[in-house]
Amino acid sequence: MTRVASTVDLNIAASQSSSALAIRGIRVRYGNKVVLDGVDLDVAAGEVVGVLGANGSGKSTLLRCVVGLATTTDGRITVAGRPVDMHSRDPRSAAMVFQKIHLIPRRSVLDNVCAGALGRLDIRHSWSTWAFGRELKEEAMGCLDRVGLADRAHDRAGRLSGGQQQRVAIARALCQRAPVLLADEPVSALDPAAAEQVMRLLCSLAGDGIAVAAVLHQPDLARRHCDRLVGLSDGRITFSARPDQIDDDVVARLYLSEETDR
Repeated sequence: MTRVASTVDLNIAASQSSSALAIRGIRVRYGNKVVLDGVDLDVAAGEVVGVLGANGSGKSTLLRCVVGLATTTDGRITVAGRPVDMHSRDPRSAAMVFQKIHLIPRRSVLDNVCAGALGRLDIRHSWSTWAFGRELKEEAMGCLDRVGLADRAHDRAGRLSGGQQQRVAIARALCQRAPVLLADEPVSALDPAAAEQVMRLLCSLAGDGIAVAAVLHQPDLARRHCDRLVGLSDGRITFSARPDQIDDDVVARLYLSEETDR
């Protein structure tokens, strides 16, 4: 049986490289329920980390802590070596792609991508999509070209397929200029072919130097596309290793007791 590398081993190895994202001792509690219990995680620039776990394991909450959508009771987060303020986050520190894509269906694909820059624009240029300037639109076109959809820039977003809409959401995240890209079950609503395409795109972005952490509910897909797999159970990391270091039964045990996702 292949030895599964311990969390400590992997964290030491990650800390010796340059971690674009470093999470230390994160704790989250909702009332009497502990959702995350002292989680440590590193994601290096250029790395794709797949976060696996049953519903309720805390995996989505972990990503939400990085972008301020979940409140921590303890711990710290750094992005590109800079501490992240837990109450006032820089919108460029980490970008997030969600399972529910959240595009504005009646607006153009280009407008939706430009919206990714709203957090870094001054108020004069961020109050309305009509105020998006030429330079921003050119940057957004570059992001659309990166995901292979520049030819659909002027179509309404609602006319695209589910897989295309998720690629637009990734382009919108790129427009934030963030060094870290988080994806919360980005392919769960897609057909297998579209899911493979989105995962290949995330891997390609990691090849450009972006750190990618993706919550996935499909272990086989994660094995094919991720550099490292992290298992979460009851708010704690149970393994963190390369896919070839993890036996199938180790992954399967994560899903033995499905419960309502936290």
